[in-house]
Amino acid sequence: MKNLFVGNMSFQTTESELQALFEPFGEITRIQVMTDRDTGRSRGFAFVEMANDEEAAKAIAALNGKEVGGRALNVNEARPKPERSGPRGGGSGGGGGRGKYSRDDYRGSARQPREPRW
Repeated sequence: MKNLFVGNMSFQTTESELQALFEPFGEITRIQVMTDRDTGRSRGFAFVEMANDEEAAKAIAALNGKEVGGRALNVNEARPKPERSGPRGGGSGGGGGRGKYSRDDYRGSARQPREPRW
């Protein structure tokens, strides 16, 4: 099985249109148009899973750059989502946990006076 990324889609493109587009190249296992969590509107990309690697390669060759709905599609092999780092990534970001310096390190010391704002 080969998972394909389909990007730069028109926001009006539906799963049935993608089905019709990819069907001539082989068996489609699954189609998933990604939608916005809040609005339910398409985000302009989808994933198409094909049963056969050779058929997927033919679909990429034929459909990458093809104009659909006034936009040139970007079709290629889907890559795994990269690990996110930073405050919103997995692991110990955000509030809570103790990082390299926690406020406990400063409990015993007196607070520095602030400069007036004016």
